[in-house]
Amino acid sequence: MGSYSSNYLRLLSYTKLLASHVNQGRHEQALALFHRIHASLTLDTFVFPLALKSCAAVHRPQLGTAIHAHSLKASIVSNPFVACALVDMYGKCVSIFSARQAFDETPERNVVVWNAMISTYTHSNNVSKALELFEHMNVMPNTSTFNSVIAGLSGLSDGSFKAIAFYRRMQDLGLKPNLITLLALLPSCAGVAALNLIKEVHGFSIRNDIDPHPQLRSGLVEAYGRCGCLDNACCVFESMKERDVVAWSSLISAHALHGEAIIALQIFAQMELAKVKPDGITFLGVLKACSHAGLADEARIYFSRMQDTYGVEVTSDHYSALVDVLGRAGRLYEAYEVIREMPVKVTAKAWGALLGACRTYEEVDLAEIAARALFEIEPENAANYVLLSRIYASSGRHKEAQRMRREMKNMGVKAAPGSSWVIYQN
Repeated sequence: MGSYSSNYLRLLSYTKLLASHVNQGRHEQALALFHRIHASLTLDTFVFPLALKSCAAVHRPQLGTAIHAHSLKASIVSNPFVACALVDMYGKCVSIFSARQAFDETPERNVVVWNAMISTYTHSNNVSKALELFEHMNVMPNTSTFNSVIAGLSGLSDGSFKAIAFYRRMQDLGLKPNLITLLALLPSCAGVAALNLIKEVHGFSIRNDIDPHPQLRSGLVEAYGRCGCLDNACCVFESMKERDVVAWSSLISAHALHGEAIIALQIFAQMELAKVKPDGITFLGVLKACSHAGLADEARIYFSRMQDTYGVEVTSDHYSALVDVLGRAGRLYEAYEVIREMPVKVTAKAWGALLGACRTYEEVDLAEIAARALFEIEPENAANYVLLSRIYASSGRHKEAQRMRREMKNMGVKAAPGSSWVIYQN
């Protein structure tokens, strides 16, 4: 009896230390400790999930599979927490198929196990499978279930309305949103300019003391800003005690998006004075502000400072933004040189910005170059054919304009009909 008690106390002590390693992100130490425990003691259902979590974190599929085999021998694989950890480990380290196999082989699935599989689907961008599994749940979903689905839908280009509908469905079940719910929902609210819902989220966060969280406030600044509600965005920003790069970047982008370019650049200057290091998203907002204000020379300076002063990696989006600035300022051939000298892959955004500027300044030769590049990158996009046709027509070259229309018809490319949407609220 004394030996059993001694082993139990040792296992309890080791389990506490193992949990500490895992929770603090010391996963290699956690796995080394797991090996030590495994060599000297009989493991229980608390140890396996912790070890599997570390396997997933440091991508150790072989060890994870070995732990799975050991849990089968110990007849504890049916434990919901072990099953949940197995699904998560397989999803992150092996494959979605293996995760689903582990899920299907679990005899008793509580909501935690269902959540693990749904989350695995959404994190792999397989939202349709997550929705299908959600509808087949034979247990009551909880807030975490809805959080995974809402986050997955918010990440889709056409998922904003569906995400909002799922949020309403969650409320209908009497489930209380938490911080993760609100963070997942805000991008969808901003995506469809659902200002009333953003205010609802904001109000809920204040009443439930979630509002002080800096990540939520940064999200509110962005959401209000994208809806054009700059006063609210500024109000939330001013209420923040600690303003991180996300909050500053969101406020800069909000003003740039709605034509207040000079204010956007002033905010960037304040950000620098506050000793907050800008990132790539910050500079995208700055370049867009320069574009709206016609500040081509200033954009060049900011573009150089991004690399030389702050060491920010320049992406194709930054080059596209610079092309847009130069194009709007009428410096078309300079914009073309930027495209030609881009060290990264030239995207449709860059060529599209140049083609749009060619329409404004009736530059046919460059328009042809830009359009031909776009035809190769996105041959199904009718807007490029229509734009080049209009450039030809505006310069009096009607035969070329008609030829473009015929080319569209021959390739089966059709212009999408105009559409609009409205949010109805009782």
